[in-house]
Amino acid sequence: MPFISDAGMGVLMLALFLVFLMLGFPIAFTLMAMGVGFGYYAMGPAVFQLFVQRTYSVMANDVLLSIPLFLFMGYVVERANILDRLFRSIQLAASWLPGSLAVATLATCALFATATGIVGAVVTLMGLLAFPAMLRAGYDTRLAAGVVCAGGCLGILLPPSVMLILYGATAGVSVVKLYAAAFFPGLMLASLYMLYVILRAAINPALAPKLPAEQRNVPLLKIISELATSFLPLALLIMGVLGAIMFGFATPSEAAAIGALGALILALAYRAFSFDKLQESVFLTARASAMASRGGHRCLGRITGIVLRSQPFRVRRIAGRDQTPRR
Repeated sequence: MPFISDAGMGVLMLALFLVFLMLGFPIAFTLMAMGVGFGYYAMGPAVFQLFVQRTYSVMANDVLLSIPLFLFMGYVVERANILDRLFRSIQLAASWLPGSLAVATLATCALFATATGIVGAVVTLMGLLAFPAMLRAGYDTRLAAGVVCAGGCLGILLPPSVMLILYGATAGVSVVKLYAAAFFPGLMLASLYMLYVILRAAINPALAPKLPAEQRNVPLLKIISELATSFLPLALLIMGVLGAIMFGFATPSEAAAIGALGALILALAYRAFSFDKLQESVFLTARASAMASRGGHRCLGRITGIVLRSQPFRVRRIAGRDQTPRR
């Protein structure tokens, strides 16, 4: 296709990518097909050797070993119903605040995000656990839905985010530095969410009515007992895992292994775990790891980057005109 300019070829690549997505093709395989197809146009048969090299480099990346371990840690915590205990204990501790259920939902999402690194599980679980509770308490539907969605998305930013691991492995950036850079902004974002909910509930109590007196007047000893048995063990596990990574005591893969073992011990201590739940956790971990570790995303990025820097398909600047050197 010599009549298509370099800029036109880039537009064609983007257009075909969007068309295949709208047709329902999986993203990973679409990216791989686009990378190989346009790479073959620019580089010839050499692109297949490049594809094999990039795929092997993804498979041999030690940093990616932490992904299934962090996922397993999160699924064990989920299947052991630790999230239910966590939400109940935080809700009791925050019962005196305006919009206490929403605040407890955000705090639970933030803490659970630091134990899983994924988004879908948090949104699904809190949608089943906290969303009906807020609706029964008379909360505004839009506020309740927004709290669950906003809190669930904290898993993208808060360590041990799987997205940060993938980004670090792809861009060649230290995952430890990414975790250190994302930790405080993630906590700040969660705190701002809680502050917003408290202010909205204080200004307009109809959005988030107060709980009945019998649910607010809880003995202090009961609150301390709930926090000590539900909040504290998981918080210590998370602090141990993240602290080991950020202070250099362990690599992300080693810390993830420690976290997975700690989650198993915690689940067994609560007597809320069984062999069937272990099977479910392993299966879900394998399925999520397979999706997260598909090399198509990084193969497309590496192959396309080489293709765009090669002749005859070279783009020097982001511009609408042809920048290919003329001979």
